[in-house]
Amino acid sequence: MAQRIVVLGTGGTIAGRGADASDHLGYKAGEVAVKDLLADIPLLAGVSVSSEQVAQIDSKDLSFDVLRKLAARCAEALAQDDVQAIVITHGTDTIEETAWFLQRVLAPAKPIVLACAMRPATAISPDGPQNLVDAFTVARHPGARGAVVVCAGQVHGAADVRKVHPHRLDAFGSGDAGSVGYVEAGHVRQLRAWPQTRPQGTLAARIQAASEWPWVEIVTSGAGADGRVVDALVAAGVRGLVAAGTGNGSLNSELESALRRAEEKGVRLARASRCLDGTIVGTPTGALRASALTPAKARIDLVLDLLAA
Repeated sequence: MAQRIVVLGTGGTIAGRGADASDHLGYKAGEVAVKDLLADIPLLAGVSVSSEQVAQIDSKDLSFDVLRKLAARCAEALAQDDVQAIVITHGTDTIEETAWFLQRVLAPAKPIVLACAMRPATAISPDGPQNLVDAFTVARHPGARGAVVVCAGQVHGAADVRKVHPHRLDAFGSGDAGSVGYVEAGHVRQLRAWPQTRPQGTLAARIQAASEWPWVEIVTSGAGADGRVVDALVAAGVRGLVAAGTGNGSLNSELESALRRAEEKGVRLARASRCLDGTIVGTPTGALRASALTPAKARIDLVLDLLAA
């Protein structure tokens, strides 16, 4: 049976359009259809591809409704025997959250490769076409699996990827875990294992059936942090809070006291570190559950945990 790649478009800078070819910052994201992005890449001419426009947004405006639709389309495609992999075109601002969401919800045994760009499609030298070609290389690589982000020749696993620069072409890193590998001259040089997570049972079904998503926010600890923001969120009905702590997850005493009050009122809590690299080691002061993820991905985890519960 011939194998095909399913491409799902969601917009982003890779589909952006600027007023002129020199405009790398003032462009509008999510303007070029995914079928047109693929049509402009001759190297993909011999690949069996089907494409669908799932969304057309600037990824800063990513919503849980878009994530729900994307997860459903991925699940449907992954279940088809003739589908080898999924490639998703996505904006860079929230691509790490989408990658982790799909990895947690679907635990895919086939590759889901998220491709992005730092320059719009109309730039004089856009990076999107090469990132797309690299994404297809990863998607077709024997043994590839799980959700990964491909950008500037690097392959980043869903749990570790994070945006580390606001405008450089190689804007992503994987912290001290390191990237899964590199795409070099049309081949993947693999450095470590592909992402794997345990299947989540009924989680995907719960996501599709949910009438609303649990409200979870991130609060950040720092000099002079004030617990009143926590009290206000609790009063407004927040369901979960991720505390982005300093260093090894330490929290300002005022903020931690407010979080304790929130916990007594039934709000679910998690702790992450503001640090770009490393994870929380041991048990920091207090007993808030520590996450090895970035605050943004710890928030995704807490949303999913609340849905599963």
